[in-house]
Amino acid sequence: MTIAGRVKYLRFALIVVGATFAVGIYPLTKIWPSGWSWGAGHSHYLPMILGVYATLGVFLLLASRDPLAHRSLIWFTVWSSVVHAGIMAAESVVDSAERGHLLGDVPGLIAFAVLLAVLTPRSKASAVPVTDLAGRRAA
Repeated sequence: MTIAGRVKYLRFALIVVGATFAVGIYPLTKIWPSGWSWGAGHSHYLPMILGVYATLGVFLLLASRDPLAHRSLIWFTVWSSVVHAGIMAAESVVDSAERGHLLGDVPGLIAFAVLLAVLTPRSKASAVPVTDLAGRRAA
């Protein structure tokens, strides 16, 4: 796949991941709490992590306009998702009440990290000129 093709798919991936982070995680905690919500009953943790992910999601949506200018944010999302998923996986193995996360948010974060990592160009040298959505070179 060409760099231009990867960037086109990266824009779409950023919209999907950004929207999921911004507004999709909370419904998942209600629909499938054993896979997406930690602990039982009321938790101060949930609104805090939702706030962090919603904020990241909004910035990923903004980055979808010009992904090459926001590669550091994309790589932060990739690596922080891998680290977060790794910690959650370890906690899920240790605490049998949290094993549902091994089928829920853990693979979800890994999938998003892999998707963004595969589509994101590694260096400026491999980057294509910035263009608008119609493919015209930006001024």
